[in-house]
Amino acid sequence: MPTYVAMLRGINVSGSKPVKMDALRGSFEGLGFKNVRTYVQSGNVVFDAKERSAAPLAPKLVGRIKRDFGFDVPVLVLGAAELGRVVEENPFLKKRGQELDLTKLHVTFLAAAPPAAGLTKMSGVSSGRDAFHCVGTTIYLVCPDGYGNTKLSNNAFERALGAAATTRNWKTVTTLAAMASGALPQKA
Repeated sequence: MPTYVAMLRGINVSGSKPVKMDALRGSFEGLGFKNVRTYVQSGNVVFDAKERSAAPLAPKLVGRIKRDFGFDVPVLVLGAAELGRVVEENPFLKKRGQELDLTKLHVTFLAAAPPAAGLTKMSGVSSGRDAFHCVGTTIYLVCPDGYGNTKLSNNAFERALGAAATTRNWKTVTTLAAMASGALPQKA
């Protein structure tokens, strides 16, 4: 069975849309997914599914979460190999001679490829020292003053690009990639 990573947007943030991870794992298992495990409380789930493509999984998960928890939550799903490529292709890590504080590095995942006009619009957003680089449906983001202080937020990207977005810090991205590839022990 292929392994996938689901990222839910906006659960367990400041008491909004509370979801316990054991209940979330139960929802995934209720859809027939196997080897379901979560990482931190912000809606990161690694699981195995019989589906050979990630495309049909997000709508199933959105429906199940609505049924089980009573609210709508955007869900993005990537295959293990795709998430591995996200880690490998990070352009900020490929720059030579540049010290980079990995705690200031984030990845914004988009539900669809952004239009060029939207990326041009985002380039005009006054973002101070922040920088971003888009590769396909992935936006690599460096926020030297912290993600909480950037204007390059999920909402800003969604407005400019017309696609659902969810952001994870670099540690979460690399941990999820390791979990999905089997490089980390299987624990829930």
